[in-house]
Amino acid sequence: MLHQRQQFSETGDLHPIDLVETVAETQEWDFDRVGEDQIAMVVEGQWRSYSVTLAWSHSDETLRLICCFEMEPPEQSLPRLYEVLNLVNDQCWAGSFSYWTDQKMMVYRYGLVLAGGACAQVEQINQMVAEAIVAGERYYPALQLVCWGGRHPVDAMQIAMAEAYGHA
Repeated sequence: MLHQRQQFSETGDLHPIDLVETVAETQEWDFDRVGEDQIAMVVEGQWRSYSVTLAWSHSDETLRLICCFEMEPPEQSLPRLYEVLNLVNDQCWAGSFSYWTDQKMMVYRYGLVLAGGACAQVEQINQMVAEAIVAGERYYPALQLVCWGGRHPVDAMQIAMAEAYGHA
């Protein structure tokens, strides 16, 4: 870990997506540099494979993360899905979930504002990606119970794994 910090200690001159690419290489994540301002990766979770895209927006100096997975719930379950998403988002402080109906995708979104010339750090990139995957893994069972198990959203949320506090 110390070696990694020394290796990336001077990140000020790096474009945010260059930094993400360097982190992805170090973590051995499969990635594709889509363009100068965008990178796409696949990160394996317990429940799903997650498509993670990070994109740099010059206009508002924000590094945007989108983590998504395919989901095609039955039409009749959509009202319950939207209700459980409200409950989920009440528990998510760093990002939020949306369901993109046209694309049949569940999406977790987060934006890291780097206004005024602020620079992203390795720890921030790792935390952004980790938080997205942890959120997907935590709430995926509740989404499944609501959409395919017919469970009430409040009941389905009981299955969401509680956040861990402290260290083992």
